[in-house]
Amino acid sequence: MSLAERIEGLRARIRRACEAAGRDPGSVELLPVSKKQPLALIQEAAALGFGRFGENYVQEGADKAAAAPNLAFILLGPLQRNKAKPALQHFAEIQSLDRPELAERLRHLAEELTVVRPVWIQVDLWGEATKLGGCAETDLPELLAALGGDPRLPLRGLMAIPPPDDEAAFTQLAGLRERLQQELGLALRLSMGMSADLEAAVKAGSDQIRIGTAFFGERRY
Repeated sequence: MSLAERIEGLRARIRRACEAAGRDPGSVELLPVSKKQPLALIQEAAALGFGRFGENYVQEGADKAAAAPNLAFILLGPLQRNKAKPALQHFAEIQSLDRPELAERLRHLAEELTVVRPVWIQVDLWGEATKLGGCAETDLPELLAALGGDPRLPLRGLMAIPPPDDEAAFTQLAGLRERLQQELGLALRLSMGMSADLEAAVKAGSDQIRIGTAFFGERRY
């Protein structure tokens, strides 16, 4: 199956899911996850209308961003404090902000580099943080306080990697988004759902679906 055919299949699934949920298909972003994919294939996807790509590793994403300055790369994977500077320099957004000390480091560096980088808070409502990263709901106030409404790090939304086969997790995330929007007075987006569960994610209100292998094909390790 060609890249264009895989993309059309995914778009058709998103359209059907949105129709079933009474949503506008244009309200759901399909974010290709391009880790371990060659730049040539990413450029092929760009020619088909995609300008934003998710990456899991700072160095790999930074190399691709340097080689393709016309594209925007989004950091999805865990971020260590010692890699915060290249992350801010090369990524258009950071979706894996998950602890106060990282927020403080990013704020300091964003001021030093004079850059503005939207951030998403990666949340973990299921005790999976040791494996995948993420901020527990009880720790969100401390993280938000560390972020401090800094205009250099505008908060765009919440990202999560729920446990497999747990559709209720999407409803939990949607509820958390609603509570935070009211508390903060901000419109927040939700990035949740992958190829196996995008229909449930769209039904619950996801604004962004992250797709890797089902978009690009098998990764080249």
